[in-house]
Amino acid sequence: MSDLKNDTFLRALARQPVEYTPVWMMRQAGRYLPEYRATRAKAGDFLSLCKNTELACEVTLQPLRRYALDAAILFSDILTIPDAMGLGLYFAEGEGPKFRKPLKTDADVDRLAVTETSRDLPYVTDAVSLIRRELNNSVPLIGFSGSPWTLATYMIEGGSNRDFTLSKLWLYNHPERLHRLLDKLALSVTEYLNAQIAAGAQAVQIFDTWGGVLSDQAYRHFSLRYMEKIIAGLTREADGRPVPVILFTKGGGQWLEDIAASGCDAAGLDWTTDIARARARVGGRIALQGNMDPAVLRAAPEVVEAEVERILSLFGRGAGHIFNLGHGITPDINPDTVACFIDAVHRLSPSFHP
Repeated sequence: MSDLKNDTFLRALARQPVEYTPVWMMRQAGRYLPEYRATRAKAGDFLSLCKNTELACEVTLQPLRRYALDAAILFSDILTIPDAMGLGLYFAEGEGPKFRKPLKTDADVDRLAVTETSRDLPYVTDAVSLIRRELNNSVPLIGFSGSPWTLATYMIEGGSNRDFTLSKLWLYNHPERLHRLLDKLALSVTEYLNAQIAAGAQAVQIFDTWGGVLSDQAYRHFSLRYMEKIIAGLTREADGRPVPVILFTKGGGQWLEDIAASGCDAAGLDWTTDIARARARVGGRIALQGNMDPAVLRAAPEVVEAEVERILSLFGRGAGHIFNLGHGITPDINPDTVACFIDAVHRLSPSFHP
């Protein structure tokens, strides 16, 4: 068993007693930090930064040098798998990710090969191994992937599209084609996360960013079903410790009971879900992660602190809470406000623990 100096995050995921509520932030390595922007400029562009082992390690560690975060998360992108499948990922300035070869036909789906990380994505596992070494057991390292449904939307739409016109057309007009794509993605994600675990990731998160745009029935059939397949296929122990799985469906609060039954160890909550009600619904079965609105970080320090206290109070006393934002931190946030946020969680949370 690795001798972690701070395993509060992993203990909270296991709903074990902790001295305080652990905290990390989605997108904690990112554009709100001037040192990140400098490193990205050095890399040339975002994708080159993801694929450079040393620089990906550097930006993963940058927020931990500034803040007393309780976990590190691998710096990468959810679209690495579609990129490895040959769709030609690129990032247009100010427009987000795009694919040169989006999927259009049955033949396009049939041509796709399930990815193999050692062959197709070695830069990701190289980064995981290096980050684990550099962390020197200070805090746990989180690996991650996008969910099959979320990855499929980008592959079908050719980039970001908030209407999901083509993806939903596939869902309703060509469901079998979509299921074939989701099957290949589920196999790829399972192997990818297992490769990250083998390289040193001590917990993993599945980002189902666009699950919340689906109807109730479609979510169960086209998103949750495939995440359950992934969870069932994951390595669940490494270094003599369990490897917990966090499932985060943005906009998914109405499916909490189903998420809790998926085999995951924790559900990520966005800010639209009341964490007290969420705990009452599923708190005995899984841990909960979240769920401050990232926009609060634009407010005055006293407002940030009051919101931290409100969320801690809503969750209440006892184990099973990992403090996080309800989605990723945005590029406009002042790093000093983040320091205030992290400090407030650490300072105020011990009174909620025995």
